[in-house]
Amino acid sequence: MDLFAGVVVLPWWGYLLVTLGLTHVTIASVTIFLHRHQAHRALELGSASSHFFRCWLWLTTGMVTKEWAAIHRKHHAKCETSDDPHSPQIFGINRVLWGGVFLYVREAHNPNTIKRFGHGTPSDWLERNLYTPWHKLGIVLTLLVDLLVFGALPGALMWIVQIAWIPFWAAGVINGLGHYWGYRHFNCADASTNLFPWGILIGGEELHNNHHAFATSAKLSSKWYEFDIGWLYIRILEAMGQATVKRVAPTPRL
Repeated sequence: MDLFAGVVVLPWWGYLLVTLGLTHVTIASVTIFLHRHQAHRALELGSASSHFFRCWLWLTTGMVTKEWAAIHRKHHAKCETSDDPHSPQIFGINRVLWGGVFLYVREAHNPNTIKRFGHGTPSDWLERNLYTPWHKLGIVLTLLVDLLVFGALPGALMWIVQIAWIPFWAAGVINGLGHYWGYRHFNCADASTNLFPWGILIGGEELHNNHHAFATSAKLSSKWYEFDIGWLYIRILEAMGQATVKRVAPTPRL
């Protein structure tokens, strides 16, 4: 049996590029839909873009929108305290960086967190009957598609990367290093930092200190040399009539 026999056959770098492209869509979905739209209401999304992001996240992460929004809101409300779900200042950098996903799962099973901080998230038929009760089915379907399209070995490896991308980069790097190491523009009460000025790899979430300073801003960059690719995508959606920006950080006038 040829383990590379799929509908699409690519060179090794082709599989790599496709994987990076797919994971980038997932990152964009997290930062635009889950983070800026759902958790902070910094923008509104049209029905087409909103349903696309929800479906894509269901297929690639297995996360429930209400749980994600609730945990993130609690993180802001209780930042760097013993009630913070994933502060490296409390749990230590190694535990959050390498095991942040387990802290997320633990908090997702806290009914008080979901009840108190999970308000205003989608509760339509799809959410009640598919996305929430069958939240693990999507990643199984993605595995089957990857195996069929790219073959057994490439498809399996691509699926592993897709599934591990958010737990490592978002739950580990952003929640860990983003409160431990980096540069700061704003003297927030928490320990949030900007990791890199080029917010491309993690959709703009690298600019974490900027975000904590102005949590309800749809734009995460604050200096001319900082680039937030998530904001670029939001402006494109806005031009297409699929997004409405509600708030951005104020610009000081001296």
